Amino acid sequence: MTSPDGYPDAVLLDLDGTLVDTEPYWMAEEHALVAAYGGHWTDEDARAVVGNALPVSASYIASVGGVPLPPAEIVERLLDGVVARVRERVPWRTGALELLADLRTAGVPAAVVTMSYRRLAEAVLAAAPAGSVATVVTGDEVREGKPHPEPYLVAAARLGTDPQRCVAVEDSPTGVASAEAAGCVTVVVRGVVEVPEAPGRHRVDALTELSAAGLARLVPDRRA
Repeated sequence: MTSPDGYPDAVLLDLDGTLVDTEPYWMAEEHALVAAYGGHWTDEDARAVVGNALPVSASYIASVGGVPLPPAEIVERLLDGVVARVRERVPWRTGALELLADLRTAGVPAAVVTMSYRRLAEAVLAAAPAGSVATVVTGDEVREGKPHPEPYLVAAARLGTDPQRCVAVEDSPTGVASAEAAGCVTVVVRGVVEVPEAPGRHRVDALTELSAAGLARLVPDRRA
């Protein structure tokens, strides 16, 4: 798949914290689960697992939060709570739907690359206009989660392109590491966890600062 000349071949977007402000949902469910077993969970603990593969986060919750459940069960319990909250209200980040619409108008395919599982991604995207996203890669569909490059490599392969000809949009250090390891041009949108400055990282405060035309200016050297 190739987009019109001058544009990236695709824009690959993280979900939680990037397109939707679901991190508060995750944090609330983590606090509730840990409290149910008499454990201790701080906001710092919650921020420590942002962007991780869910089994990794679940293992951390079991160890640090004192939750005596297998990681797989912790993941499912958290997902149950977050999916229920999303079905009540999808907390789109300002500018998210407008960016997806702009990309579609420009003929640039968008993909979601998330460590959330398929059932949560589908609950979110059911609230987006049809055709907003060309493909979705979820944490339960890859062997290695972020910060490994596999999720972004899979997304680019599904779209029939090279990740170096794609722009990734992320909000966490883990997600940024994954996108950069895959070779994507990477844009960091401000989220709940600070992402360190580094050469080649483009930064914005909000998705309202992004557009198909603006993202095209980030990749001219990659398209030569």
